[in-house]
Amino acid sequence: MRLTGQQSTNVAQSAASKLSQMGERTKQLGNVIQDPERQKRIILIIVCVALLLDNMLYMVIVPIIPDYLEGLQKAADQEQSAAAPHSNSTNSTIHRAAEGNFDLQIGVLFASKAILQLLVNPLSGTLIDRVGYDIPLFIGLNIMFLSTLTFAFAENYATLFLARSIQGLGSAFADTSGIALIADKFTEESDRSKALGIALAFISFGSLVAPPFGGVLYEFAGKQAPFLILACICFTDGVLCLTVLKPFSNRERENMPVGTPIYKLMIDPYIAVVAGALIVCNIPLAFLEPTIANWMEENMNASEWEIGMTWFPAFFPHVLGVYLTVKLAAKYPHLQWFYGAIGMVFIGASSCTVPACKNFGQLMIPLCGICFGIAFVDTALLPTLGFLVDVRHVSVYGSVYAIADISYCVAYALGPIVAGQIVHNLGFVQLNLGMGLANVLYAPALLLLKNVTQMKPSFSERNMLLEDGPTGLYDTIKMEQREKKRKGLCTTIDESGIETFVQRSHSEEESSGGEYA
Repeated sequence: MRLTGQQSTNVAQSAASKLSQMGERTKQLGNVIQDPERQKRIILIIVCVALLLDNMLYMVIVPIIPDYLEGLQKAADQEQSAAAPHSNSTNSTIHRAAEGNFDLQIGVLFASKAILQLLVNPLSGTLIDRVGYDIPLFIGLNIMFLSTLTFAFAENYATLFLARSIQGLGSAFADTSGIALIADKFTEESDRSKALGIALAFISFGSLVAPPFGGVLYEFAGKQAPFLILACICFTDGVLCLTVLKPFSNRERENMPVGTPIYKLMIDPYIAVVAGALIVCNIPLAFLEPTIANWMEENMNASEWEIGMTWFPAFFPHVLGVYLTVKLAAKYPHLQWFYGAIGMVFIGASSCTVPACKNFGQLMIPLCGICFGIAFVDTALLPTLGFLVDVRHVSVYGSVYAIADISYCVAYALGPIVAGQIVHNLGFVQLNLGMGLANVLYAPALLLLKNVTQMKPSFSERNMLLEDGPTGLYDTIKMEQREKKRKGLCTTIDESGIETFVQRSHSEEESSGGEYA
């Protein structure tokens, strides 16, 4: 009996020791996470994984959904023909109508994500400015997780359409808050450009690796496999977000300034020029994705693997473009506008040469040129948006990056619906020439951004743009002090501790006149 008691004591001591060690390790892990520099890196990883997931989910359905829907359509046609047999001429007419309707269904399904994201972004940007970046990011990851599971178990067009639309809702929160969180954490321009460049590389990798990833798993493991893998990664990223960012326990935003309303950012001419450039530079990619496969089949008799691998080689020049832009921006930060203009010229020239290609090898050159140019434009102009908010508005980034996301969504919402009609009515050559010309002609507009880096934060300009009075006691006191200084008064404290105002001398007024640039 005594031996049993001794063993029980040893077991209890061993368990207490292990619990103590686990507690110590948990405390050490918490200290590591709370370290500002390491926390910034972890936040960058969380955001990059979220962007990777969103773009993989966006593109992974490209090789899966058309074949899956075609199988559903054939099964439905067989049931219909078995139930009500018709003549051969009637069957052929119905088949042609169904084929046209099928193409429209695919286009609407592909565009539904961008359309809903476009509609929700103004609301999500405003919400992000109000509640901070962490809660919307966590909400977006949860919605994307739900969308991925819905894709995995969907068995008809309506459910697939619902899953695609839900993804657009989640992207409006996760993408915008993620990019804004990077801009908020990385305040130095060089660090911000580098961090946003890494995020863009993950976006590119997700978009370009997803079609072969989805096609191979769909072929050998079934429709559910790629979506379940993405759902597991999304769940892990959500847990990491909950652990590191602690979205529901962080109250730092209560003392942060109120961001500029999104409609006032939209009418800022500098931000409008950047948004227009983001739309125009992404149109070639958005319009070629749904049309280039049929053109390759008709003009170069491309095989299935060639069509599936069309965009994959372009990943490498895209990463190269991001790397070069980050390096150039660190060395010559005042030429960001010039890097964007070079990128748009690259895109325009490459787009115009696409119809002249006769085989798969030749086609790779202009497609790589388009992605290389897009990397230049995105990597140069996304940090510029953050800088414009810093110097012309309030340093809260939700709404301005919602505008950037809206710019992308305009291109990708129009692409699947409009591009096919343009090719049908005007031709593939005319489509590419028009897109190339639009990019080349828009490039000089970036000259408006030439002097942006010379801007300094201007309180008078900020107040003019906001058209609002001071918010909070601190802003009120500071504005009163500026008004008194402007009138030649300064504050003094007398012996009784009462604050009084005295007239300043002329020289004293001049010496303090440059407090705000």
